[in-house]
Amino acid sequence: QVQLVEFGGGLVQAGGSLRLSCAASGRTFSNSNYAMGWFRQAPGKEREFVAAISWSGGNTYYADSVKGRFTISRDNAKNTVYLQMNSLKPEDTAVYYCAARVIYASIAARDYNYWGQGTQVTVSS
Repeated sequence: QVQLVEFGGGLVQAGGSLRLSCAASGRTFSNSNYAMGWFRQAPGKEREFVAAISWSGGNTYYADSVKGRFTISRDNAKNTVYLQMNSLKPEDTAVYYCAARVIYASIAARDYNYWGQGTQVTVSS
């Protein structure tokens, strides 16, 4: 089993920055190569893809809405993935979830096997 816990959400003004962290644990996670993704869900909307990173960190993927503003990275020694969010907009307000799947990154939520509990990000105008 894999456990994922997100940190770093909060309230920020438009134009500000936040860094989300997702700490992974579990024997399965330590023994396998997991790609990681960030998704978000705003009230009344479906969960949407934000960013993903391959298990090696060599490949990253972004939604068009965040490209150039958000950066996904990982530290495999710490079993942690990060989402640096800059130039935040009110439309970025959502619950942000990290997710894990074996080896290959994907932009589809249905491809991920493990999910964190989510962290709220609120951007005020």
